[in-house]
Amino acid sequence: MAVKAKDLTGGKATTLAMKVGQAIRELIQSGQFQPGDRLPTEARLADKFGVSRTVVREAIASLRTDGLVNPRRGSGVFVLEPNDTPLLPFQNIELERISSLIEVLELRTAIEAEAVRLAAMRRSPSAEEEIVDHHRAIGRLITEGKSTIEADFALHLAITKAANNPRFVQFLELFGPTAIPRAALVREGEDQTPASYLHQIHEEHRHIVEAISNGDPEMAYKAMREHLLGSQRRYRSLLHRD
Repeated sequence: MAVKAKDLTGGKATTLAMKVGQAIRELIQSGQFQPGDRLPTEARLADKFGVSRTVVREAIASLRTDGLVNPRRGSGVFVLEPNDTPLLPFQNIELERISSLIEVLELRTAIEAEAVRLAAMRRSPSAEEEIVDHHRAIGRLITEGKSTIEADFALHLAITKAANNPRFVQFLELFGPTAIPRAALVREGEDQTPASYLHQIHEEHRHIVEAISNGDPEMAYKAMREHLLGSQRRYRSLLHRD
């Protein structure tokens, strides 16, 4: 039986996305969407809940972050097997430090989303090669079980350089590798970030890198926003865990 949308009119897009995400989550948890099922298309979900496709994309992104669905390029969005252990980057941290990390992520989202949009339009062949090389380096480090913090920062820095605006680079260099949230939550030499988390981040990076290589500024903007907004959601989830 179809479930009616729940009070999805009015309010900001982010609030609508949360409500749509919760409605889809309830459909999954009630068994109306089983593991392996493909969700309705963006257009159908937008029509069902009376919202824009952008809101639906944000809702799906949050469900993906929570490990409930898996978008497959060209195939759709599929429901995953339930996982009793939420995907969280750390389990033993000082929660009072999380709020400052979220503040930095909010600032980075505003700055880096525009930087990557310009990078997709302005990157030189050498800048693009550097970005791809940094992304590959992260993949190798994950495979070798080594820390990716420095490499993660190097990738983001290479992207800001490709925008050909030194102010973006200066902004990111103010933070250095501590711009990467988990850098502030681990002791030197003790990065034990779960491999599953690193693979998810690596996949998000892949979407950003591909959009830059394809010269698609809007897709690059969207991919960077989803990446950094996803990080915000992940760290906010740490604040609310029991």
